[in-house]
Amino acid sequence: MSSPIPARNVLGSALQACSFDPLTGYFRDGCCHTEAADTGSHVVCARVTADFLAFSLARGNDLSTPRPEWRFAGLRPGDRWCLCALRWREALEAGVAPPVVLEATHERALQFVTLAELQQHAWVSTGRA
Repeated sequence: MSSPIPARNVLGSALQACSFDPLTGYFRDGCCHTEAADTGSHVVCARVTADFLAFSLARGNDLSTPRPEWRFAGLRPGDRWCLCALRWREALEAGVAPPVVLEATHERALQFVTLAELQQHAWVSTGRA
């Protein structure tokens, strides 16, 4: 039995972790891994902002309210989260796209947005938490 092909990010290198706290990802493994059953394509690793969280809530997806029954504490500005690619694109078109962690964004995101759009919204670490 051969090992699976490692997931790639939008830059063409190995997909990096997005967040373990809060634990994110379609598989809740900390990465923006995906599969055919992931109809939302949770592949864009973003650092959510207050504007994006308000936008998402207005679109019917409340990412801020804790949901203990789902082991979800709710997101706060600055948290990293694997977003649905189409929601990120909607936010881009509305002018509220949150910054993207390119190394942790799955290459499948390129089916929905361009690399240039993602790069224009790239989050660059300052070395601070």
